[in-house]
Parts: sequence; C-alpha cells; structure tokens
Amino acid sequence: MPIPIILDCDPGTDDALAILLALASPELNVLAITVAGGNVGLEVTLPNALALTALAKAKVPVHGGVDRPLLGEFVPAYHVHHDNGLGGVVLPPGPSPTPGIAADVIRDILRTAPEPVTLVGIGPATNLAIALVTEPALNIHVRQIVLMSGAWKRGNVTPAAEFNAYSDPEALAILLGTGHPVVFASLDLTDQALATPARLAAWRTLGSGRCLKAACDIQSAVPLSARFDGKGAALHDPTAIAWLIRPDLYTARPGHVSVDLAPGPDRGRTRLDTSGHETQNALVLETLDADGFFTLLGERFASLP
Repeated sequence: MPIPIILDCDPGTDDALAILLALASPELNVLAITVAGGNVGLEVTLPNALALTALAKAKVPVHGGVDRPLLGEFVPAYHVHHDNGLGGVVLPPGPSPTPGIAADVIRDILRTAPEPVTLVGIGPATNLAIALVTEPALNIHVRQIVLMSGAWKRGNVTPAAEFNAYSDPEALAILLGTGHPVVFASLDLTDQALATPARLAAWRTLGSGRCLKAACDIQSAVPLSARFDGKGAALHDPTAIAWLIRPDLYTARPGHVSVDLAPGPDRGRTRLDTSGHETQNALVLETLDADGFFTLLGERFASLP
C-alpha cells in the first residue's frame, strides 16, 4: 500500500525536483503539499508549488503556510534559486491554492487519516512544528518524520549550519522533541547526490515530456559548486523522497541529534552523537548509491506528462 505523506516544502530548485519525484511515485500517497517561505519568499514558493503540481497533472491540494521562522529574521537564498525560485525557468502558472492554512491542514489530516501519516520536510520545519506543538496529542497519528536538514561536518549557509536547520532551528528542535525518530538526509548525505552535466544529459535522453524537461532545465540552472571543483551541484531535497521509495539505495544508523539555538556563530548547528550515551531520536542516512539515485529520478520524471 502507498505510504501516506504530507510534503512540506519551499520550492526552490531542489524542492521542485523533489515534488515531481513524489508525484511520480506510486509508492507514495501525497495527501497534501504545504508550503513555507524558505529558499525564496512565500509569495514565490507557493505559486511554484502550484505550478509544479499542475505541470504534473496531479490532483493534490496545495496549501500556503508561514512566511517566516518562529523567531528571528527570514533569510532567503535568492542567489542560489534565482528571483523566481526555479533558476529562472518559467513554468505555466497553476491554479489558486486550496483553502486552509498549512498547520491547520496538517492537523486536520492527522486527525482524520485512517492510518498514521509520514511527515516529509524539505524546507524550514516551521509549518510542521506549529502543527505538532499546538496539538501534541496528534503525535500518535504520525508514522515518522523525514527531513532534509542538518550537517554534521560543515554548513552551507554558515560554516556551522545547513540552510533548513539555520532557517528555523527552534522548529527543528520541536520536531526532535516529539518522541518520533527523525530521519535525516543531511548535507553529508546529499553531497553524495552530485548532479553533473553528464547525469543531466542522460536524463534528457529519456523522453520529451514537459516534466522531464522542466526538471532538467531547473537543475541545469543551478550553479556548479566550487566545493566540488565545478563538477556539479548537490541535489539535496529529492534524497528525502527517494529514501521512502528506495531505502535500499542508502545505509543508515541511529543516533541522537540536537540543534544549537543560542545566538552566535553556532546557531542552527546540528550535532550528532552515535555513542549510544544519549537517547536515540534520529535515524541518520549515511551513504547513497548515487548512480541508482539518479537513475531512479530520471525514470520517474520521464513517467510524468
């Protein structure tokens, strides 16, 4: 049976590919897509999510949510994702959002779903945290929480912190305290998902569908990273979706994750302890079969309109 999920996102170039992957995967039942400001402002991320679902001809409700973190300032990454969030790639506009605020919708779905629901967060965790902290009894209706968040060695928005964790560390701390093990696709994992020109060229040979073309064009617009000597760019968010579909592509181990909340250079740093001395609250994805990952994505994108 398909895994029921709520996909919380902030599209964003890599979010765009993650959304298309989720919509193309019969292993998943996407109950709703909820949207926050993150990579770019909510006034951009919400139309992007609507455009992507329309492009895929998916009948999935899309709801707007928060436009800022629980505390502190909103700090987008337009320099990475372009003013339109999709690397400058223009998609046909989608419909209006489905009525309902993201956190309210998440709670409503958890109350009424016939089975526990997996929460997938690939942006700042604010929408998910608000939903769960305002009605803790709903925790029993959560199957698991899967996040693209965190970094154990180095960050990408500060030397200490990964972008999603840094954008709302208080929200991440709330999710870590729910009692559900949180699955982490951190930068240490996503750095292994290197989108190279050769891999994108291989995708383009798989068909002529509009979703495949959009995925290729969006990822091709992402600047090649100096961290990888200009050989490619890490494809972050789809790794969280792919883990639900093909866990055999990954290795993982349990551990204890905490996040630094104090002001200063370490704010948003995620710390991993695998010694066993702390209560395990996370499953950390460690390695990825990158070739298998990119093959999976290409096949799924090619299956869409």
